Amino acid sequence: MSYGKFAYLYDRLMEDVPYDSWIKLVNEKHAEFNVSGKRLLDLACGTGQLSIRLSEQGYDVTGVDLSEDMLAVAQSKAEQKGLQIPFYLQNMAELEGFSEFDIIGIFCDSLNYLETESDVKNTFRRVHSHLKNDGIFIFDVHSIYKIMQIFMNQTFAENDEEISYIWHSYQGEYPNSVEHDLSFFVLDEETGKYDRYDELHLQRTYPIDQYKSWLEECGFDLVDVSADFEEGPPGSQAERIIFIAKKSH
Repeated sequence: MSYGKFAYLYDRLMEDVPYDSWIKLVNEKHAEFNVSGKRLLDLACGTGQLSIRLSEQGYDVTGVDLSEDMLAVAQSKAEQKGLQIPFYLQNMAELEGFSEFDIIGIFCDSLNYLETESDVKNTFRRVHSHLKNDGIFIFDVHSIYKIMQIFMNQTFAENDEEISYIWHSYQGEYPNSVEHDLSFFVLDEETGKYDRYDELHLQRTYPIDQYKSWLEECGFDLVDVSADFEEGPPGSQAERIIFIAKKSH
């Protein structure tokens, strides 16, 4: 999917994303699993918020995303910080053309934007073929609880002087899927009037055991599953499920 105008509003609207928790997790898992190098692929990198932070942590980062608009924002921000981060336009389910990485991450529930089971499995296969033998694959997804109990049939809104939005969530076409109908109202500083932009975002998730099965089918060993940046197995009301996998030997 393409984010359109949303790409330019994303950073402003996502200020509460736990980027520091992601950095801490990547650093901890890099050490815990004795990953030898720091070459990292940030799949569905969006506007580069994590790519930039990871680069500043000493990782050799490459970013990939499906949205030209997102990548344009990411490239601009990296250049402003003097960082040499290559960004590429690709679908993660069709990832190709890279040498192997020490860490591959699909962060911030980006995997949930894949609509079909085959897209998820193809992504896992592509990640497997681009991961070093001692490398790790990190990704997270919305839990079924979050999709069905927190998002479903809910309306979220924010009224700000510069950017306001109304966000309706309702049942998607597939099981455990949700459609987010977003309307943004953005102040045009020259005219003093608000421009309206509409976006439709689709997300779908699966049971934890289904992700485990697909990982095994695609040649991975699941080495850790947790939730919400906490230790231990996910509880019944966990919202963000985090997976760590390695290549099978």
